[in-house]
Amino acid sequence: MAGPGCFAEGPMRSNKRDLLAIVMVVLLVLLSFGAGFLVNELVETRLGRSSNSDFDDEFAVFWEAWDRVDENFIGEMPSGQEVTYGAARGSLSVLEDPYTIFVEPIAREEERQRLRGNFGGVGIELTRDEDGVFILEPIPGNPAEEAGILSGDILLAVDGQELTPETTVQEVAELVRGEQGTEVILTVLHRDSEQPSDVTITRATILMPSVTYRLLPEDETIGFVRLTRFTGESGKEIEEAVVSLREDGAEHLILDLRQNGGGLRDAAVDVSDHFLDGGTVVFQANKDGAEEEYSAAKGELAEGMTVVVLIDEGTASAAEIVAGALKDRDRATLIGRPTFGKGSVQLVFDLSDGSSVHVTSARWLTPNRTQLDQEGLQPDIVVELTQEAIDSGIDEVLERAVAFISQQG
Repeated sequence: MAGPGCFAEGPMRSNKRDLLAIVMVVLLVLLSFGAGFLVNELVETRLGRSSNSDFDDEFAVFWEAWDRVDENFIGEMPSGQEVTYGAARGSLSVLEDPYTIFVEPIAREEERQRLRGNFGGVGIELTRDEDGVFILEPIPGNPAEEAGILSGDILLAVDGQELTPETTVQEVAELVRGEQGTEVILTVLHRDSEQPSDVTITRATILMPSVTYRLLPEDETIGFVRLTRFTGESGKEIEEAVVSLREDGAEHLILDLRQNGGGLRDAAVDVSDHFLDGGTVVFQANKDGAEEEYSAAKGELAEGMTVVVLIDEGTASAAEIVAGALKDRDRATLIGRPTFGKGSVQLVFDLSDGSSVHVTSARWLTPNRTQLDQEGLQPDIVVELTQEAIDSGIDEVLERAVAFISQQG
């Protein structure tokens, strides 16, 4: 029997170590590919079939430490998969880049669904006013609208479960969501009715547009456009919004990028293109020092319209590209709070078990060569939120934008 100071290894532990070694080394190629290593060379190194002993020697301490844990740890040992995932996360953390990360299979699938813009549900946006009332907004073309849910309907119960002042928005969302093809009953009060109605809706795959828009009731010359994320359809959706609002009489535009965490770079260029008459949208600085310039086409969809962009600490990535381009090109005024500062490009590599690794490979610069990454954008007009306004459901940033446009004459 091995004592506390000995390094012992039986056949079972040896096999276990070799299996973990292969998985570990394959994962670690993601860190070493820039140096020209190949997967088979690394695997052979761990198994002793390569003359490159330096790599193997470096990992000897890891295996020595892990065997000590395996022999002596009083708690339950993790599975091989858990060790592999933990090793991948730990290895990437030494790069000290918050966006070079390992994503496990379940989280990666959720990420894919967000980028596709669909999920199982009924297709409603749910908000709660200052009195705790749940207000519904059906998403066009989805089951809730087709079943008769109207804009401004008040939600009272889900499948007979009455909503209380203590019920949270997240709890309601979980009640409404479910397996596609199943039914859910929403008890609602229509705006023009005094009696509640039960509306039965069949859950389905929900198409989530990235853009919603409307004329502001307080000033119908102002069009309000909210862009929630950047997908392959965002450019077309913004085009539709601007054209429709202009036809309805809008002379000014408020583009709301608050809490927009970004998305596709090309979508950011497409969106910016509608507000710019040619010229630079963003520079991409790559690992090898080379720069790529992304530009808008000649012609501007929103020509002649005053443009205001709303930003906050949740405005990041592709959203910062748009805000930075419109600011530097003197095309828009930024109102709100400083942005997040996530101006980098991640290559996403899907792995064999459904997990993925995201690797930062480039950084973005605004037309005036302001670095977005870890810097962010400063608004032209800062609006600090008050707790009183938050509690009352008042949008102080939007109010300031409306006042600014009115002052422009």
